Amino acid sequence: MGYKILVADDEAEIRELLHLYLENSGYEVIEAADGIEAVQILEKEKIDLACLDVMMPGMNGLRVLKKIRETSNIPVMVLSAKDTDADKILGLDLGADDYLTKPFNPLEAVARVNSNIRRFYALGADSKKDEKKTLNVKDLVLDLESCVLYRGEEQIELSSVEFRIMKQFMEHPGKVYTKEQIFQAGWEEYYLEDDNNVMVCISKLRSKLGGDGNDYIKTIRGLGYRLEK
Repeated sequence: MGYKILVADDEAEIRELLHLYLENSGYEVIEAADGIEAVQILEKEKIDLACLDVMMPGMNGLRVLKKIRETSNIPVMVLSAKDTDADKILGLDLGADDYLTKPFNPLEAVARVNSNIRRFYALGADSKKDEKKTLNVKDLVLDLESCVLYRGEEQIELSSVEFRIMKQFMEHPGKVYTKEQIFQAGWEEYYLEDDNNVMVCISKLRSKLGGDGNDYIKTIRGLGYRLEK
């Protein structure tokens, strides 16, 4: 199928059970043991559907759901031991597409994943066949197939790191990214220490954009950087 599923739950047994059944159904599965890890994965990976446990340490599933809905409309299934109508309504009001009460039959969970994937992708809500081949912000165009950036008619060659950073910026113009988030997107590694790699790369990108590159990539003091809309 080629779809990537995030399973976020602090109970290893549930993660392993869903992983096994979903993988047997042809999905690629990524696990997260808490809400913070789930958010980090969502920022780094292209997730097609998320299964979120409500009661997770660090950041609960509903907070993760709210964060997802700030930038994405991917299908989200909420997993919870709470089965009251109020709990279900809260999850759905926050943007969940489905609500599965624990304990559940793993075959039902897979069936619900299939249903949400089919409804969202196959029926056209976000069909992979229509996936964007370019990103456009102001007078910038990023060709996702050739990995080339255009400013008007000018072609700007990018390194692989610069391409991944510009892709992150142009997918969500106006959003502030921390140095950690930019590093993880550009170098595809976890950010371990505060070095100058991100600052140097941003400086090079601004130079390549020509003129006053600060008109495109703004420094937000104490937070990080954003691409102007």
